Amino acid sequence: MTDTVESRLATLGLSLPSAPAPAANYVPFCLAHGFLYIAGQLPRGPSGIVYTGKVGTDLSIEDGQKAAQLCCLNILAQVKAALGGFDRLVQCVRLTGFVNAAPDFRDHPQVINGASDLMVALFDAKGRHTRVAVGVSSLPSDAAVEIDATFAIG
Repeated sequence: MTDTVESRLATLGLSLPSAPAPAANYVPFCLAHGFLYIAGQLPRGPSGIVYTGKVGTDLSIEDGQKAAQLCCLNILAQVKAALGGFDRLVQCVRLTGFVNAAPDFRDHPQVINGASDLMVALFDAKGRHTRVAVGVSSLPSDAAVEIDATFAIG
């Protein structure tokens, strides 16, 4: 499945980044009882946070979706670091998305679709998941989005 995921990414013009190191006192992933938990990932690129500011004032919904997609790529980089690939993935169980939102912004689900759509595009039915999409007043490093994930593994 690793080759399939990486070829699907290439078809979309995307690639997996290196797994980001934790920014504080936590681990980037944890394997427990048949689940892989991925710590919250920011829209981090090689030079740092790519999308900063509040969605709805500083950034558009489309920018927020791109930030969510980048968070998803970092989640997948952590999966690959944890498991060595994607063959053991049974299901993406849940994504929890936080949007650094303007006070009157109401389209949080549309923003987090940037990650959800990519997960389904890469894993088909195994990528369909439960989800939370909420707006918050701030995020670390003024990131536009933060997303964590839970996967069932075999």
